[in-house]
Amino acid sequence: MSKRAVLLLVLALISTSFEVAAEAAFSSSAVAENTWATKAPMPTARGYLGVAVVNEKIYAIGGIVLVYQDASRTESREIGTNEEYDPTTNNWTSKTPMPIPSSHFATAVYNNKIYCIGGALNQVYNPATDSWENKTPMPIPKIPGQANVVNDKIYVFVSSCDGSPNSTLNEVYDPISDSWTLKASMPVGVDGVSAVYENRIYLIGSYFVGSSLDAKGHIIEPHSVPITQVYYPENDSWRSKGALGPSFGVKSVAITTFGINAPKKIYVFYNPYGWDVNSFMNQVYDPEKDTWISGASFSIGRMGFGVAVVNDLLCVIGGLSSTNPSMVSFNQDVITTYLSTVEEYTPFGYSTIPPQVTVTSPQNITYSASNVSLVFKVNKPATWIGYSLDGEETVSVMGNMTLSGLSSGLHNVTVYANDTFGNIGESETITFTVNKPESTSQPEPFPTLPVVAVSVAVVAVVAVGVLVCWKKRKH
Repeated sequence: MSKRAVLLLVLALISTSFEVAAEAAFSSSAVAENTWATKAPMPTARGYLGVAVVNEKIYAIGGIVLVYQDASRTESREIGTNEEYDPTTNNWTSKTPMPIPSSHFATAVYNNKIYCIGGALNQVYNPATDSWENKTPMPIPKIPGQANVVNDKIYVFVSSCDGSPNSTLNEVYDPISDSWTLKASMPVGVDGVSAVYENRIYLIGSYFVGSSLDAKGHIIEPHSVPITQVYYPENDSWRSKGALGPSFGVKSVAITTFGINAPKKIYVFYNPYGWDVNSFMNQVYDPEKDTWISGASFSIGRMGFGVAVVNDLLCVIGGLSSTNPSMVSFNQDVITTYLSTVEEYTPFGYSTIPPQVTVTSPQNITYSASNVSLVFKVNKPATWIGYSLDGEETVSVMGNMTLSGLSSGLHNVTVYANDTFGNIGESETITFTVNKPESTSQPEPFPTLPVVAVSVAVVAVVAVGVLVCWKKRKH
């Protein structure tokens, strides 16, 4: 067989193998903004669980499960089940359960440990060791709202919806000293949710106003009044915002996108009418503009669910639903469903932010060999990746590779990536030095297979480049 035939056979085999890998890794179509997608269900159906993220893995912890149910009553029990979800592989894995089964607790992540805080418990899970330990619980044991981490402290709010500041608590936990302090209570006691934005905590909720008379003596029916309050940890103070926002209560969860793959916003998921699937809301708050907009609702109306965000994609996990959406509590003729459903939301602006490209090799050091590894990571699905060495024309690649035959002296490299929306991101330009001994002469190795597949189109470009290079060498 001729050399040309052998080379073509090798390229065909490479292209075929990467076509399969690329199809499995990335979709050929872009993910639409403000849409929902169903993911692998959680192994254990449950509600009022805790959800947290460590190293891009989601942990679903504790909650309540169904024990018995008929037309007149529903019985449930608390569990300590701990299940890990990997959004990259869409797979679940069982982990060490909580020592004491629990539900209705707040979760916070500090130093890659998950703090499950509520009532008389503060159980801490370390994913690195898959182990638990007990810490000092809240000084005033109550069912908390959401927990928020700012400047090495965990802020936990406890409140009611009567509008009175005397009914609120702002308890702050120091993970380093394992101690609690009380801080300034919110000015208006609300039922609501909280989220961190730029080291400030936004408490979004509503308070209840009873019956009263208007100027003409007509009865004003009881209603809830929405309010957004902002807490400033640096000086222990509060302010109210102008935009009132939605009116909702304890069935809600708020979470902030990071500004990596989508603009930073606070997303609030809630259901003002219990389990009614048609009334489920997705409200989006922009703290910079102090404005609200509505987003797409997911398919199953629910309460007692958890929400996590990984790479600015939001996952709604578990919860409780009902066959009778007009009912809002465990009343007769209500059949409750404990959910394992996982739905992923692509937020507004997801298509506008370029991918982030991080180069881990080479580094800004001196290398004693002419071959240096090029290792990088792209945080979004990419349709094309390339690199430029020493300011030369960009070369398409399929993933990590080796920069071969480098001369002694100063070099620089930049890696580029094009996402499924056409946005091009680039890494920081890495400058490094090669100082190889004059007597050392190493042949360039055959290109190694890359670690990450990108797309069939990239494979074709690389194949053509190799063929052209082979022709030039032959002539």
